[in-house]
Amino acid sequence: MIDGHTHLENGPLTKEYVHQFIDAAFEKGIDHLCILDHTHRFFEFKELYDQVCAFDVRQKKWVESKQKNSIHEYYSLIKEIKKERLPIKVSFGLEVCFSPNHIDFLKEKLNEFPYDFLVGAIHSIDGAIYDLHELSKELLWTKNDVDMIYRQYFDCLIQAIDSKLFTQIAHPDVIKMYEIYPSYDLTNTYIEIAKHASKANVALEDNTGASYRYHHPEIGLHPVFRNILKEHNVKIITCSDAHYPKDVAKNFDQL
Repeated sequence: MIDGHTHLENGPLTKEYVHQFIDAAFEKGIDHLCILDHTHRFFEFKELYDQVCAFDVRQKKWVESKQKNSIHEYYSLIKEIKKERLPIKVSFGLEVCFSPNHIDFLKEKLNEFPYDFLVGAIHSIDGAIYDLHELSKELLWTKNDVDMIYRQYFDCLIQAIDSKLFTQIAHPDVIKMYEIYPSYDLTNTYIEIAKHASKANVALEDNTGASYRYHHPEIGLHPVFRNILKEHNVKIITCSDAHYPKDVAKNFDQL
């Protein structure tokens, strides 16, 4: 089984920390572990967050608190790990905050190193980050029409699929994390996403992160969304979104 999305974000870029994830995966019967980190960790991707930083000074401080390393440090670590004999298959990539206004920038940056996989993710709506708990509720959820938020999120998601930058799309319906829902039925949106993903040969994640990080009652994708992806032969990747070794493969037994 694969865990296609685990993060080094809360630890150092060291072989010892990577091995904590590998050991956890091996113990839980995972035979393919995908390790990545957010682009906001790396100084070279700062330009991606100009709109987010300009939107509110508190978001700017949050982004700055996350920027800790050069991408060259990360790739040096990848090369060191790949020299080792490991008990399971381990792949390395990036979770990229997709912005339609930065496609050329991303093409250049993402081609600098031969990553095993690249994950596109939507983390903000018009500069407002949607998942920073009370701050996001203040800046986004209480000030905007929920239907608009959902439409913009999924429109941007489709653009990420069509960009040809990514091998997979992160947590495609995580916008539901606070159990705030649109007034319209999402079935047609799910179908549209499935058609684009099938055509682009881009995988979508069945990501359990919202269930244990935000206490959302659904484990992974909405069942209707999951079934539609299967009907359109879209590749689905099981992902824990683990930010700590203990959360590798979290809730996979409930998928």
